[in-house]
Amino acid sequence: MSNVITVEPADYMTVAMARIIQDGERIFHGVASPIPAVAIQLAKKLHAKNAVYLSIAGYVDAVPSQFSHTSTAGAHLGEGAVSEFLLSDIFDLSARGELDVAFLGGAQIDQYGRINLSAIGSFANPKVRLPGGAGSAALLPTVKRAILWKTTHDKRSFVDKLDVITAAGNTAYVITPLAIFKRGNQGNLQLYSIFPYSSFDEVVEHTGFPIEKHDHFHKFHPITEQEFTILQEIDKNNTRFSEFR
Repeated sequence: MSNVITVEPADYMTVAMARIIQDGERIFHGVASPIPAVAIQLAKKLHAKNAVYLSIAGYVDAVPSQFSHTSTAGAHLGEGAVSEFLLSDIFDLSARGELDVAFLGGAQIDQYGRINLSAIGSFANPKVRLPGGAGSAALLPTVKRAILWKTTHDKRSFVDKLDVITAAGNTAYVITPLAIFKRGNQGNLQLYSIFPYSSFDEVVEHTGFPIEKHDHFHKFHPITEQEFTILQEIDKNNTRFSEFR
């Protein structure tokens, strides 16, 4: 970059998501998803102009002038939308094999990209009762590519064995503040890329399952000045940072 700028983990995660999105894909994210919401807009500004953005708020191809720290499902996110839809339409679309990408999360994620959103501890007598699978249980097995993300990377989150398997299926990538995992040929998550401020040893130290390098493992390509400038224009309120608070 020509100027010295401060690039944070939230920026790297957002750009990483945007780069994965392909032109023409139908893309959905659920509630409490500011990083994916911004990433989709970034991709559509750069290389995926024909991608179709389906938001949890029920809008198609909305172009919000700004995002909010308080809601990723508010009516303000319908600005510029070409049409509206019912949430049930998303599950129908995915079940028919026509939803290309869904951004999903999990309290725990294992090496096969399965998620736990049900309970920490035993399901019958949990230490913590979690919100449950909701849309994830329907979308993870049916969407063409699920992209999981989590803003903490530690052994409590990335575990060798889930306390409860809430959903399993088509996880293609997992994005964290340290790295990107990609599903390998054996169906397990493999280390695909590391952000510049992290290292292989740090990822191993903070991951509860065995780490294998993907065949195309690489250091994450630096964020370009164009990407960073457009990112700031899209996310004027810095909502992408709110997931880290």
